[in-house]
Parts: sequence; C-alpha cells; structure tokens
Amino acid sequence: MPRGGKGKRRRRRPSGSPSAVASQSGQAGEAGRPAGMDVAEPARKRKRRRRSKAAKPQGQVAAAVSGGSVELFDAAITDKKGHKRGKKERHRRGLQGRPLASNGKPHASERSGDPRRAEVASASQSIQAPRSENLRAPFVAAGEPPAPLYAALDLGTNNCRLLVAQPTRPGQFRVVDAFSRIVRLGEGLGASGRLSDDAMERSVEALKICAAKLNARSIRRRRLIATEAARSAANGETFLRRVAEETGLELEIIDRETEARLAVSGCSSLVDRETRSVVLFDIGGGSSEIAIIRIGDNRSSRLANHITHWTSLPVGVVTLSERHGGEHVTPQSFEAMVREVEGMLARFDSPPVEALANGGDGFHLIGTSGTVTTLAGVHLDLPRYDRRKVDGLWLSDDEVSAMQSRLLSWDFAARAANPCIGPDRADLVLAGCAILEAIRRRWPSTRMRVADRGLREGLLTDMMADDGAWRRARPRRHQRSFNGGSANHEGSKAHEGNRTHEGNKAHEGNKA
Repeated sequence: MPRGGKGKRRRRRPSGSPSAVASQSGQAGEAGRPAGMDVAEPARKRKRRRRSKAAKPQGQVAAAVSGGSVELFDAAITDKKGHKRGKKERHRRGLQGRPLASNGKPHASERSGDPRRAEVASASQSIQAPRSENLRAPFVAAGEPPAPLYAALDLGTNNCRLLVAQPTRPGQFRVVDAFSRIVRLGEGLGASGRLSDDAMERSVEALKICAAKLNARSIRRRRLIATEAARSAANGETFLRRVAEETGLELEIIDRETEARLAVSGCSSLVDRETRSVVLFDIGGGSSEIAIIRIGDNRSSRLANHITHWTSLPVGVVTLSERHGGEHVTPQSFEAMVREVEGMLARFDSPPVEALANGGDGFHLIGTSGTVTTLAGVHLDLPRYDRRKVDGLWLSDDEVSAMQSRLLSWDFAARAANPCIGPDRADLVLAGCAILEAIRRRWPSTRMRVADRGLREGLLTDMMADDGAWRRARPRRHQRSFNGGSANHEGSKAHEGNRTHEGNKAHEGNKA
C-alpha cells in the first residue's frame, strides 16, 4: 500500500508467499525488518484496515463514572500513537468514550467476548441512574470541571414553573431540567381577596415536585419567587409559610418593578443591535408589566439598565376573564375588556410613539406571555406547540389582527381543541388578546416579536452574570445552548420545547 494509505488494498498473500517463507526460515522480511516481527505484522495490518464490528483491538479497558453512568475507554483507541483510524474514532465518539447502551441491547464490548469488558459492562448496570429521574450528565471535556447549576422558580397567578440550568457561552445557558404546571393560584382572588384552599393545595403539590427536583441536584445558587397572587392576597404570607413547612422551599414575594426588570432581562437577546426603542410587555395571570426601553449608542450588557419608564397593570388573563367571562366571549364583551385596560394605560406617563419610533424601523414590540405565543402557534398552524418555531418569531401588525379575529370567531370548544391552546387556557386566551389589543392601540407598531421566555430566564441570567459565570466558563463542544434565556431543553423535553395539554405550555415564557 502507498505510504499515504489511499491506494488500493493489496490482496492477502497465501501462506506460501515469498515473505511468509522468508519469515519462517529466519530471513529478513520484504520491509527489511527482523524476521521475528514479520509473523505478527499481517495480523496487525488487517486489524488496522478492517472496520471491526464485533472484535476490538486488545488493550487495557478502563471504566469512568460520570453522572450516574459508566463509560468505556479502549487503550488502543486512546493511545496517542495509535493509527489514524483511532483519531477518527475518538472524534466520532467524543473524549468521554462511548456510553453503555441503555435500551437492553448488549454493548459491542459485551459481544466481543472479552471477559474484562463484560465485567465492567455488567457492573455499570447496577449503578446507572434510574431512567425516571432523567439525570443525564452534561458533556464535559477531559480535564475540565463541570459548570455549576443554577435554579429559578416562578410561582405566578396561573402557573408554577421551574428551570435548572448551567452557563455555557457568554450570555447563554443550557437547561438541565424544567417543570411547569397550571395551578391557578389566583382563582377567585379578585372576588374574595384571598387565596382559596383548593388553589393553595394545587400549588403546594406542584411545589413538592419542584422541591424533589432541586434536592436531587447540587445547586450552586437558586432564587424562588412569587408574584401577583401571593403579593395581593390577604393570606399570601400565610400561604408561603405553609409552603416552607411542607416543601422546604423559601419563596420571596417580589415587587412589580423587579418583575418588570426580570422580564426584560429574560428577553435581552431578542433585541437586535439595530433596535433603538422597544416596548416590552408581559401579560400575566394577575398583573401585566410594561417596560419602555430606549437604547443609545452605548448599549449595556444588561438590557434592564436601559428601562426609562415602566408600569404594572393590576390586571391579567385570570382576573380579566373572571370579571367579563372567558368561555363565551362576544365582540361586545371583548371590546369592553379592551376599554378597561385602555383606561389603566391612560394613567401611564410614557414618551409618545413618535419619539420612540424615531424613523420607524428602530422601534418594535416584544411580547413575552402565553397570549402572544398562542397567537404565534395558531398563526403557524402547528399540529403541536413547538417553542423552537415560536420563540423569536416576527409577526406583522396585520397578522396579529388576523389571529385575534380568528380566535374571537371560535367558540370555547374550538379554542379548547386547538393544540396550541388546549382546555386549560381556552377561557383565558381572549382576555389576553384584549390586553394585547389595548397595548397595540397605545403603541402602534408595524411588527411584534414573540418571546417564549420570561421571569425564570431573567432570574438565571442575572444570577449567572452576578457570579461571573460566563467569565470563567469556556465554550463546551457538543452542546446546544440557550441563547440569552431561551432554552434548549434537551430534545425539547428538559426545556419542554413541545407543549402538551398536561400543564399546557410547559415552557411558555409568561409569568401567568
């Protein structure tokens, strides 16, 4: 074979070939090597040329435990002096080697018949993490410590949501685990001023699941918040004490200004460099936050530093639908909801639209709530909600108006049957559209960007920035990252890229 290794493979010589006879008689082989080396040489060449499927090169087998799983290393492959094929194998398998198969099929090392490999493989099965826990270890390069974990929990008026993530590239993080469930903590709050027993029970059960997820991991830093429902309820503090006793979670009630800043922090990567002004709104279950962002020539790394005006409206999809009815909405009742929100916005002193637009293209809206993500999903006619297609989507003013008219024409059953809405939000979506319509009338814009992210992403971004996590961390290969707060949820499971009716919109980005 030519030295480059790219020539045609020579046919194997019969046992009676000159080189074989020479080696047997003690003479030097055709390559000029000692005769004693020629006997084993054909076998080695065949092993190098052959793409082995069952047999593997002989060598020491080592086992390494990482994240509850065992991974095998072949000394012949990891040897720096190995053949070029060994380098290709290392590149293809990664520096950690190849993990054991978990689908019940025997690993190639077991099929090879090597008793040492089989012993390591059988030992690994007894220490692998249970599949139900889904505690897959992240990729870490050789000699590089794993990135720390951060956790953010948001207990809102409508949803209870959790994210566990680790920093990757600057401004980005990878979500390791997530949870979301509709608990409707603020159900009946507008009429009674108190949290109901059923609502508190639902919320405590969801928080117990969050506590189990947090206790299963080593969390460097976490922040657990509660928003409008706990903030405005007369028994909100009593409820949080019950949560601490039954789940061990210490939740803090944040004020409206903090809530607005966190919403902005979570959406910072969706503001283009060319953008000069943004009106960002977060339509929640019990309140709606609106922030005016004006960016000059010196853009800060934290978008929240550019907030010039903000307000928090004491109305959300839950409270508005309870006052006007959410199941049977007519054009007249829809307009009544819009005018109620317009009256609240009239008391908000903000710069005129002309000053924000300043030429037109440098101004747009950003919506981070279940309302706008629902509109985007309906607009795309998705058979199942997929946040990868929704997050960051641009909608024109005409497209938003068309989607609102379409939803208004549907009855409750049709809304509940839509895969992007579901029965859990069918009575809330039009109330959210009414709040959105009031915002659009106050700040007309030719385009709106959809953000499937919210307070949790803002919490994670702030904690990682405060710790300097991105200054220490190096980019990690073979990882998909969350860009500025959106998530890659490991095949859309850990960061729930695809939503289902169970907990509908598992990662919807709103703080409802």
